[in-house]
Amino acid sequence: MDPATGPSSPVTAPDSAGPARRPRDVIPLREATRAWFAISLQTFGGPAGQIAVMQRMLVDEKRWIGQQRFLFALSYCTLLPGPEAQQLATYVGWLLNGVRGALIAGVLFVLPGVVALLVLSGVYVAFGDTTLVESLFLGLAPAVIAIVVQAVVRVGRKGLGHPALVALAVASFVALTAFGVPFPAVVLAAALIGWVLARRIPTLTAPPKVAADAGPPPLISDDQLHTERPSGRRAATTLVVGLLAWFVPVAVAALLFGRSSIFVDQGVFFSGAALVTFGGAYAVLAYVAQQAVEVYGWLAPGEMVRGLALAETTPGPLIMVVQFVAFVGAYRAPGDLDPWVAAVVAALLTTWVTFVPCFLFILLGAPYVERLRGNRGLAAALAGITAAVVGVIASLALFFALHTLFDDTSRLAAGPLDLEYPVLGSLDVPSLAITALGCALVFWRKWSVLRTLGACALAGIVLGLALAA
Repeated sequence: MDPATGPSSPVTAPDSAGPARRPRDVIPLREATRAWFAISLQTFGGPAGQIAVMQRMLVDEKRWIGQQRFLFALSYCTLLPGPEAQQLATYVGWLLNGVRGALIAGVLFVLPGVVALLVLSGVYVAFGDTTLVESLFLGLAPAVIAIVVQAVVRVGRKGLGHPALVALAVASFVALTAFGVPFPAVVLAAALIGWVLARRIPTLTAPPKVAADAGPPPLISDDQLHTERPSGRRAATTLVVGLLAWFVPVAVAALLFGRSSIFVDQGVFFSGAALVTFGGAYAVLAYVAQQAVEVYGWLAPGEMVRGLALAETTPGPLIMVVQFVAFVGAYRAPGDLDPWVAAVVAALLTTWVTFVPCFLFILLGAPYVERLRGNRGLAAALAGITAAVVGVIASLALFFALHTLFDDTSRLAAGPLDLEYPVLGSLDVPSLAITALGCALVFWRKWSVLRTLGACALAGIVLGLALAA
């Protein structure tokens, strides 16, 4: 037990008059802020690792929230578009300290990653064509393929509990890779199909059973956690403030730089992407990569996997890779601004429009969250989306493999068929070897993401410098 947070520690609790008179903060705000800052420095390795960090610190060590309440908050966050780990932090922050707690927890969760990736993006732009940096990415990019394949396996094991969902995942993969169906259309169709299937297959959405006594007993009971009475006035106020915070910076960019500027394009595009990020960053990145590379030309095909490699090495949600996309794109098309100023402005604007919706969804929906418990319609739609996400992540792995392992690709277009395939003679043997190393470390040795990236980066540097010598 953490002596600083044991039963003898002062914990704000309701007085004898009942919940109506309980103080605003369940945990002193300063103490909670320190805890969220400590968590923010450990959020490596994707959502699974981030959720595990919060589980260990908040449930097991500090015991500020019970296991069942933590899992229910997580289940609510998985219903939302956006990074579920960051939203879980925001939601638990709200339970402990109200709106202030939600804002502090959510901001601190992403702040170290924003700063770190901003620095790494600058290093990439300034030194990306040097032998050392190219050798580094020779190792990192193939490692990302192994990590994305691991994500396919993990999400598939968790979400494909019925043959019908497996078929839906395969259909989603084929629709994306062979027919070029837009990602949002795949997600919406999967939600509808999941809802229809659940009406015919009652066991489709059966949740995994969790032991009622899982985890240590919390120091703070559920009825002591922060709550607010739902009301139309509160919801309207939250919605208006949230929408203004979301879109005013984009409007300001339009006034300062023009409606056709790259800042407006990125602000509008990533605002839309924030609404369809069901299933985590890997799911939406196939869509982001396709648009950023083929439609807007912000990146070259191989650079998307490099950005994801950098995002994997920083704390915070992996969706932070959109900051890299915006930084590089604006640096190369700065308009009338200095390229470095344009890159920083674009990166910060994109980060803003990506994460403000996460706060809006939590603060708007938290008072109503109990009404979502046991909603079979939402559970059915989520099951369909989860199945589609497996296919989407698989298509992302294929996209990365094509543009990392091969120097050239061709496209087969015939009617609705639109399939990109590799030119076999352009196979990059060193990248293939490091991909095999990454897969061996992830699936055979069970190494963590950071450890795998480190080993592959070292292999890439050694191999790259040897080839350049």
